[in-house]
Amino acid sequence: MANILMVVSAADSLTMKDGSEHPTGYWAEELVVSHQTLRAAGHTVHLATPAGKKPTVDQVSLAPESAGGKERADSFRDYLASIDAELASPLVLADVDIAGYDAVVLPGGHGPMTDLFKDADLGRLLVAADRDGKVIAPFCHGPAGLLSATLDDGSFAFAGRRLTVFTNEEELNGGTGENTPWLVEDALKEKGAVIENAAAWSSNVVRDRNLITGQNPQSSEDVAKEVVKALAG
Repeated sequence: MANILMVVSAADSLTMKDGSEHPTGYWAEELVVSHQTLRAAGHTVHLATPAGKKPTVDQVSLAPESAGGKERADSFRDYLASIDAELASPLVLADVDIAGYDAVVLPGGHGPMTDLFKDADLGRLLVAADRDGKVIAPFCHGPAGLLSATLDDGSFAFAGRRLTVFTNEEELNGGTGENTPWLVEDALKEKGAVIENAAAWSSNVVRDRNLITGQNPQSSEDVAKEVVKALAG
């Protein structure tokens, strides 16, 4: 069975276009569903955050209207409670040696737009993981973390690669709207990524060799299943 590094944002707010602070963190469904699916397949999942800080769940993601009903929201709360010890003491991202892992998974929420997109330690891990052909699987806003990956010559490590991400349409019409400070889809395009999005709020997984990406929260389980498939060879 594989060892999987799940990199989670340590941010609890996002500075908006107007300078206000928008409370955020990781999106419950994305962390819970992917973590649960990967562990159910028999894999070991280690959580890591910048500075080893306990990640903050976006409270909006635990509201019944966001989670898909009260029962589902309660199940997310219960699962997070069951792994609270892991969440409370994640690995320090700067101390992680990618040699010990077979895959890197990055769930979203708006948190990555605050810290992971510019985290040099994450960038180092992603460049090394990609060089070694290890599975890299960010989804929803998680692909913002890919922006941290810069090669020695200053170029974007994932330029020319096919991927998907939370779309401009989804952000503007169901995310943080017109006050969003920057759009992850646009930023990745500007760096040279080849974006392949599907209809808003539909599950969409794009695989380009070892890079597996998902478009939105609805893609969480399908991304995790594709990771399991990739690890099985």
